[in-house]
Amino acid sequence: MNERIKAGFAMTGSFCTFEKAFSALEELTHKGIDTTPVMSFNAAGTDTRFGKAADHIKRLEDICGKKVIKTIEDAEPIGPKKMFDILIVAPCTANTAAKLALGITDTPVTMAVKSHVRNQRPVVIAISTNDALAACAKNIGQLQNMRNYYFVPYRQDDADKKPFSAVADMTKLYDTVMCALERRQIQPMI
Repeated sequence: MNERIKAGFAMTGSFCTFEKAFSALEELTHKGIDTTPVMSFNAAGTDTRFGKAADHIKRLEDICGKKVIKTIEDAEPIGPKKMFDILIVAPCTANTAAKLALGITDTPVTMAVKSHVRNQRPVVIAISTNDALAACAKNIGQLQNMRNYYFVPYRQDDADKKPFSAVADMTKLYDTVMCALERRQIQPMI
């Protein structure tokens, strides 16, 4: 059991991967990781064909047993209070990856990451974007070369219909977290 591990679990607006992210989160909590949910403005406020925002919030709170952090103000104390041993962004959109690569802090998730990494603690990225092998590639590459960022292994999800799209293998999230806590990138990454 990993009762001592405290993790932030931040979700951004890749709504089509929410179900896999919820399953991965359930695995983390079942394995004893104490999780606190964080959501971007879009993830917490947008109803889509993949579900209603209020239902996603409730599900996160039920799994974690804690209220979702969904404002910049509530995310800011994460670093000063050293709330987490590790912060997971799953799913992480191209938009969020770009903001992280460029140091832009304008959502609860980007503030959570900024606040967390000030203590040189690990951040796990579970990328999910339709342009990972196009416009977002430079941002993913930049994050992969930055200290304290670790990636869940990812792959193309539909090379024929979406040739630039990539998605993290959420079944490898727990193993990625364990490696990141040891300051190692799980391999193979791609």
